[in-house]
Amino acid sequence: MTAYKLSHLIASTSLLAIFAMPSHAQEEAPPALEVETPQGPEVVTVDVNEQRVVAIPALVTPNVVRTNAGSTAQLGENIAKVIADNLNNSGIFNAIGPNGVKKISFPEVTAPQYSHWQGRNADQLIQGFVQSADGGNITVGCYLYDVTFSKETTRSGFTVSPGNWRRAAHKCSDIIYSRLTGEAPFFDSRIAYIAETGPKNKRVKRLAIMDSDGANHRFITSGRSTALTPRFSPNYKSLLYLSYVDGNPRIYVYDLNNGRQQLITQTNNPTFAPRWSPDGKFILYSMAIGGNTDIYKISVNGGKPQRLTSSPRIDVGGSFSPDGKQIVFESDRSGSQQLYIMNSDGSNQRRISFGGGRFATPEWSPRGDLIAFTKIGGGFRVGTMRPDGSNQRLLTNSWQDEAPTWAPNGRVIQFFRTARGSGKTSIWQVDLTGKFERKLPTPVDGSDPSWGPIRP
Repeated sequence: MTAYKLSHLIASTSLLAIFAMPSHAQEEAPPALEVETPQGPEVVTVDVNEQRVVAIPALVTPNVVRTNAGSTAQLGENIAKVIADNLNNSGIFNAIGPNGVKKISFPEVTAPQYSHWQGRNADQLIQGFVQSADGGNITVGCYLYDVTFSKETTRSGFTVSPGNWRRAAHKCSDIIYSRLTGEAPFFDSRIAYIAETGPKNKRVKRLAIMDSDGANHRFITSGRSTALTPRFSPNYKSLLYLSYVDGNPRIYVYDLNNGRQQLITQTNNPTFAPRWSPDGKFILYSMAIGGNTDIYKISVNGGKPQRLTSSPRIDVGGSFSPDGKQIVFESDRSGSQQLYIMNSDGSNQRRISFGGGRFATPEWSPRGDLIAFTKIGGGFRVGTMRPDGSNQRLLTNSWQDEAPTWAPNGRVIQFFRTARGSGKTSIWQVDLTGKFERKLPTPVDGSDPSWGPIRP
């Protein structure tokens, strides 16, 4: 059988690219997947303002095998549903299936019935398989077809433990999304946030993490001490957050692998908004001394902090540019809360926000092309501007939306929304057009989201 090329290779200790179909596959099985440096067909670019119809039947299995996460047939249904949900939640695609579309046979995985899908007005078709692999693992294969031109666009495959089937679904979604849009992916990522419970005036705030779609939720801290403003490290191994223990603020780094915490700094002075440098070597934070708040930088190993601002007013927040050369922050030195940029050593401080209202919580895009912010004036709204302050746009229009955080590809922004009166908080996301907005599922109220990078 002639081998076909695998145009994407993703490998880690828990997610392994397929090198070939298992040896027991017969002639009707999908062709072997041979690894090469990613090249393949030209990217098919989709107009992000026009939803395209993508059909996704359930992934099929040549032999139904039971696993500790369900049968291979059940996993095929589940993986297709996650892929469909991911594409729908991007706001760019109208994904139909796996419910409501025809089930395919195993040989159809590589021999699509294009006429049927053309009759369903599908522009693109995703088909695939799930089957057992050595060591109790499963193999997941995903194939993308252009229905209009009746041709294969790309394929990818992964070997995972059955319990990691969602990661395979997210990786397939990422490859398909990137192939169709020309954009970087973002589905296989995680979100840290503050889980809130209790009455409005006495909230219990715990650190929690979840997948980008809200699945695999996990509480990290118990709530005995208040946790605030979490941020994933650039290498995904730890979480940076602020905690109030006995009423005193402390900045911690929490190791996600072993559950241990490292104390970075503690003080009796009010402390705010710790943030990583892009290389993970420094932590930026704000601290008030004698009623004056300035921005400081400290090594991730601790030690003496470096003071970056020295104005007689309040300088708060801070977010590094992706190259680590600049920092955006907020200050009221002009008489109202505005956004400023400075070099990473504190030099060359200059204002970038103008045009009325107050600005807070700036966050630099992973692409470096935009800065997200909260605008205060007749409510709280999330918006974006260029690093020079131009092209200011507001993306939301609710009573209180704040604290934006970027998707890894810089096309989607998450934030938290506070309900008028009740004080209940929830996590939402909006795309850069401002047209597609949705609420993320969380088991309790949520605030202060932080979207991590693509998982390694």
